[in-house]
Amino acid sequence: MEQKFVVTIARQFGSLGRPIARQVSERLGIEYYDRDIVELTAKDLKLPVSTISDVEESAKSAFFNMSYPLGMGTTPIQDEIFAAQRKIIIDIAAKGPCIIVGRCADAILSDVKEIINIFIYAPYAARLRNCVETLRMQPDEAKKMIASVDKARESYHRHYCGYSMSDKDYKHVMLDSSLLGVEGTCDVLTEIIKKRFDLR
Repeated sequence: MEQKFVVTIARQFGSLGRPIARQVSERLGIEYYDRDIVELTAKDLKLPVSTISDVEESAKSAFFNMSYPLGMGTTPIQDEIFAAQRKIIIDIAAKGPCIIVGRCADAILSDVKEIINIFIYAPYAARLRNCVETLRMQPDEAKKMIASVDKARESYHRHYCGYSMSDKDYKHVMLDSSLLGVEGTCDVLTEIIKKRFDLR
């Protein structure tokens, strides 16, 4: 019988958390979910993928409007999308071993025993360099993206989870990806996951 466990990975923009997560899933031979969740949500709600993406982004931005008390900055469609994604994430986790990137998976799956929650971050200078050298962004564009995406992800997570994305009380592993680079970070995380779930 296949062992069931879940790895959730939250990450700062520009920390290269997404390629790290994908590579770890390949090394472990387990499923990887990121944008797939958007596609599954779109199918479930019978909406175009672009609509889900747009609403996700506007939802994140809206949460930073300080004129709203916490919990009042959403629209029914934003909450409906989160509810659909929540169900999809629970269903995915029940199927077998997987890595889920972002989308409050750590909070949604807080009742799952066989889980490891990871946060990947990096100093601002390293993230800016990654954006320019790896993601091929212009420096000014990179600076704007780091600022806006950091705010969006943090406010989205606080709104739906009630705590910061980087709150150590809700993470098992927090790792600076600039310390060892993508390959080295993958090495460390792969070994931690193997040890945590006793994988041969």
